[in-house]
Amino acid sequence: MLHLIERSLPAPIHRLALRVAHQIRLHYWRIFKPQLNAAWVIGSDMDGRLLLVRTSYGRNRWHLPGGGIQRGEAPDEAARRELLEETGCTARSLELVKVIDGTVVGAPSHDHLFSAVIDDNPVPDNREIIEARFFPSHSLPEPLSGKTRHRLDIWRSQMRRDANGS
Repeated sequence: MLHLIERSLPAPIHRLALRVAHQIRLHYWRIFKPQLNAAWVIGSDMDGRLLLVRTSYGRNRWHLPGGGIQRGEAPDEAARRELLEETGCTARSLELVKVIDGTVVGAPSHDHLFSAVIDDNPVPDNREIIEARFFPSHSLPEPLSGKTRHRLDIWRSQMRRDANGS
């Protein structure tokens, strides 16, 4: 129901609401430190370009598509859902790269990092996501979020291990 209300708001009002909600969420996490569970997707097209998004809230950095895992949702289902919601893209294949434990503003996080092959062209919703594009892996945009850079390093290490048969 909330999703229908959100979509009925004009895009500029929706983006403002997202910015306010994001700040409230950060304060909540900082105070209550709930266990966070998320799924992130390193999406690539057939040319090896990587899919990145910019949100309408936060620090105006480029990120991987992804977000929170809903109660009762499997991590791979969350990854597919977030990818579709944020970019309009469907993962042709989806493979777990690694589960990363860390923190987000002091709250413990359990992040599932997936890789996917994507055939679609990304289309941002111009509400939560203001930009979604493929970039050559050797020429990623700046500013790139620190967590995104770290996740890409993990993925590249895994790719090298797989290529070496380890």
